[in-house]
Amino acid sequence: MSDSKTVVTIDNSGVDPQTNFSLNPTFAAIVDSRMARRKFLKGSVGAAVAAFIGGSLVGCGSSSNDDPVTVPPDTAVPLLGFTAIATNRADAITVPQGYSAQAFLPWGTPLNGSYPEYLDDGSNSGSDQEQQVGSHHDGIHFFPIDARGAGENSQEGLLVFNHEYIDNNLIHTNGITTVPRLADEVRKEVAAHGVSVAHIQQQADGSWALVNNSPFNRRITGATPMELAGPVRGSEKVVTKYSPDGSRTRGTLNNCGNGFTPWGTYLTCEENWAGYFVNTDAQKPREHSRYGVASANGRYFWETAAPAADVYQRFNASSIGAEAKDDYRNEPNTFGWIVEIDPFNPDSVPQKRTALGRFGHEGVIFGKLEEGQPVVVYSGDDSTFEYIYKFVSTAPYHKNTAGGHLLNDGILYVARFNEDGSGEWLPLDINNADFIAKATAAGVTFADQADVLLNTRLAADIAGATKMDRPEWGAVHPDTGEVYFTLTNNTQRTAAQVDAANPRASNATGHIIRWNERETQAATAFDWDIFLLAGDVGTQTPGTELELTADNHLASPDGLWFDPNGVLWIQTDMSGSQQGTGPYGNNQMLAADPVTREVKRFLVGPIDCEVTGVIMTPDRKTMFVNIQHPGDRSAPGDFTSHWPDGGSSRPRSATVVITKDDGGVIGS
Repeated sequence: MSDSKTVVTIDNSGVDPQTNFSLNPTFAAIVDSRMARRKFLKGSVGAAVAAFIGGSLVGCGSSSNDDPVTVPPDTAVPLLGFTAIATNRADAITVPQGYSAQAFLPWGTPLNGSYPEYLDDGSNSGSDQEQQVGSHHDGIHFFPIDARGAGENSQEGLLVFNHEYIDNNLIHTNGITTVPRLADEVRKEVAAHGVSVAHIQQQADGSWALVNNSPFNRRITGATPMELAGPVRGSEKVVTKYSPDGSRTRGTLNNCGNGFTPWGTYLTCEENWAGYFVNTDAQKPREHSRYGVASANGRYFWETAAPAADVYQRFNASSIGAEAKDDYRNEPNTFGWIVEIDPFNPDSVPQKRTALGRFGHEGVIFGKLEEGQPVVVYSGDDSTFEYIYKFVSTAPYHKNTAGGHLLNDGILYVARFNEDGSGEWLPLDINNADFIAKATAAGVTFADQADVLLNTRLAADIAGATKMDRPEWGAVHPDTGEVYFTLTNNTQRTAAQVDAANPRASNATGHIIRWNERETQAATAFDWDIFLLAGDVGTQTPGTELELTADNHLASPDGLWFDPNGVLWIQTDMSGSQQGTGPYGNNQMLAADPVTREVKRFLVGPIDCEVTGVIMTPDRKTMFVNIQHPGDRSAPGDFTSHWPDGGSSRPRSATVVITKDDGGVIGS
């Protein structure tokens, strides 16, 4: 490597390019032309969204007797007791009257070790960052300190949250400017990724504070040793110089959505991880090409770090050595998984659960649990024209013996949404004759189930899944088990590609889809409808009475969570240009009643941020919401936001603590 330095431009969007160019059909061609002429107020609906207008489909009407949501017994009391707030572009957190919001645990907060102080000039070292809260907060969960017992403590617990990526213009004093990269800068960036485990406690005045010197306080980063678990463990395609037996890897990256298990562990999702790697080989393996591993350089040029070190050279996935155990050609294959972390055991090694599939996991959500029945887990692949997946465990769930082993053996399915409102779960299983016949017809061979899982996207292409408008977070209704998923947007969908489940061409504002499994959570058939079409004031969701108003218009729904009371919380992730010039203001969080479809805006975030990740304490009197990348259009020294510290400070991602001034339940 020469000593010359080159000015570079880094893509800081954190979004991987479209890599699905399969010919999986849409349903526009087979829908009655009468349906294609149906319209909603803001323009033409694509082909078949109107197919479930009326009562012809079980579980697809918005307010009919066939509605899939069971009305809770206390529906006489409105779920949403607050007054909706207006959109705005303030550099602050806005919540309804009667609520308070305070920033908490921002990027750089000293968390463990020697508790190095955060320096606002960006000069903290890589070693400092390994002991501080990471950047770009995302998915979040609160574990009561008695989670392994009653699980009712609302005043003390472990707050565990993701760190998706870094902003190169903010993380260092003057941003990233040159290649080769300085090794300590790369160390800092790797450490800013991953997960934070923070032991927190409510104080006498109602505020929350970090419990310093707690043994639970912990950073999991892009360099933390991890185990591969499940069918892929030991595969020749995960053999590396670091792990010649294919059992281990280092780090977790681009941690977006999250989940939590019934046995009290945290799940973090690796989303747009492929862009961190480079493979300069003349021909890339399908495990790289179908996921978008770059040919020229990694997203942040980590592979160029000087002085060179193995922990950074692993981001060069080119074939350099004589065989796989001599280089890192297989390193990208150790990413794209859901990672299980035990927050109550600081010495535990995170487990990458490979049976759940390898793709751009946006989130992970458990279906409604039933004693003696399989565990069901849903996850979306957040990339253009990608798919929604479901895992069904082989072993049944028993509360007293449940653990991570349930996620190591089962069948992974991918969703096909039919134009008539029905749906099918298609198995991605080496032992399924129909799947193998489709693979053979397509001229594709899989060596074993590990090969199928390493190439989950290709397997889903072959199975015939429905190509979706960027599947994001999911949520399961706590009473009915009904499943909701956000489809954030897809401006690349053409009119010819419109189908029932993705009913708009050039879909800039997104929608929310929902379904009911038939008979059991593990069923291979379901019925679905569209819960909400996002858009400007006046946008209607066909077949319903939902018409967006100034109280709830939105774009790019992303984060999604049901609270225990059955309120659906919806968070948005509009691009900077959408926020800056569109009718929606800054990104926001709304609350929805899934039965009545009443939707109200509850929170608006600061400038340029994404609102993402939400959870409450068991008593529902404290809500934690993450604010990611405020000021993400900043240049070094020229910040578009100064949240949360104000003044001339550089912006910092942070958690927000929300309480009701009267001490009541959030949302009531």
